[in-house]
Amino acid sequence: MAKAKSAFVCTECGAEYRKWQGQCSSCQEWNTLSEVRLSAARPGAASGGGGRGGYAGAVSREVVELSNVDLGEVPRLTSTFEEFDRVLGGGLVPGSAVLLGGHPGAGKSTLLLQTACKLAQQRRVLYVTGEESLSQVAMRAHRLQLPTQGLQMLAETSIETILGVAERERPEVLIIDSIQTTHLEDIASAPGGVAQVRESAAALTRFAKQSSTVLMLVGHVTKDGTLAGPKVLEHMIDASLLLEGGADSRFRTLRGQKNRFGAVNELGVFAMLEHGLKEVKNPSAIFLSRSEEQAPGSLVMVVWEGTRPILVEVQALLDDSALGNPRRVAVGLDQNRLAMLLAVLHRHGGLFTGDQDVFLNVVGGVKVLETSADLAVLLAVVSSLQSRPLARELVVFGEVGLSGEIRPVPSGQERIVEAAKHGFRRAIVPRANAPKQAPEGMEVVAVDKLADALEAL
Repeated sequence: MAKAKSAFVCTECGAEYRKWQGQCSSCQEWNTLSEVRLSAARPGAASGGGGRGGYAGAVSREVVELSNVDLGEVPRLTSTFEEFDRVLGGGLVPGSAVLLGGHPGAGKSTLLLQTACKLAQQRRVLYVTGEESLSQVAMRAHRLQLPTQGLQMLAETSIETILGVAERERPEVLIIDSIQTTHLEDIASAPGGVAQVRESAAALTRFAKQSSTVLMLVGHVTKDGTLAGPKVLEHMIDASLLLEGGADSRFRTLRGQKNRFGAVNELGVFAMLEHGLKEVKNPSAIFLSRSEEQAPGSLVMVVWEGTRPILVEVQALLDDSALGNPRRVAVGLDQNRLAMLLAVLHRHGGLFTGDQDVFLNVVGGVKVLETSADLAVLLAVVSSLQSRPLARELVVFGEVGLSGEIRPVPSGQERIVEAAKHGFRRAIVPRANAPKQAPEGMEVVAVDKLADALEAL
């Protein structure tokens, strides 16, 4: 019997070492090496007769000039959800591997079960569950009132068995729920370990590439929201999606973190209802459910997510601080950028907030990752500081520089048009984003400096 070998693998970058060391030489992280037991090499693996040959699909041992490669369009499969297809870049690509992560209770299994049941009415789909029994999955499908005819189910955690069934059934879509529960027989470590997750994902991805099967994996996340398991897992797959949404919110956002077949900044919005997830085709409508009475510190901004603009409300609250070091709390925005913007407001706007606790919140649980929210944040802070409500029909966007200048943002005219569609009649925007002709009924105020924007209020 071949002797099992062991290695030390970095959980952050996947680098392997023969012996333990405190710091990973590849990613410079400390205390990330864990010992894994590796299986002995199988006969024929080194010569190409078995093992890992053809990982990326059909093996081509001839050198081909790039200009001679066939550019035939690969037909995409619809996931039956327009928002899901948007994040994927237009649909599911045959032979691709998609990893769906999210916190417990976010709705990962619900989303994939809904997708599988609807896809099974037209295509061959195999749903493999390693966390629930078949009766539990059937109960959830019945509760969600989903069509169950045609969906092939398998309760299994062994990769060898799963691949054997997949070879026999030849599904067009293979769903694994979840990758952390699967294991290979010839690897001694427990399911969920670094070696098991890495090798299981590699075997499944290899099968998907060689058989042109759409592979969809469910992945767990850690406490800080990152995908659990080795970092090399994200390098193996073609698309990494994250389903976000707290237990106190009925809305879920699906955001792409990696996508080889589309943009990575697309955002899909779903609502968790009694009968499962329902896509929200007009996200601006749900994020603009404001109260009738306008309060100080409330302002609407236009952010750009992927290929469309979304209108969201930002709220600011300033209060006299009883602490020597006033608090700066930002929910949905970068807290360090908030501190920087407050310094710009003091230096170039003449408004001092050093004795105030500043609380900032983006309504609806949206995470704003771009700088177009800078001007809206500062004007909301000014509104709360002066206890002066802003007009309900006002919309603002623009980046603020350290010297107080208002910088332009991408797709400025499309943002203004979207705001006009939702009934907004006044917009404060960077001068470079001002259109030559404003939409009908919309007054566009172009500003160059922060002082100009404060005066326009």
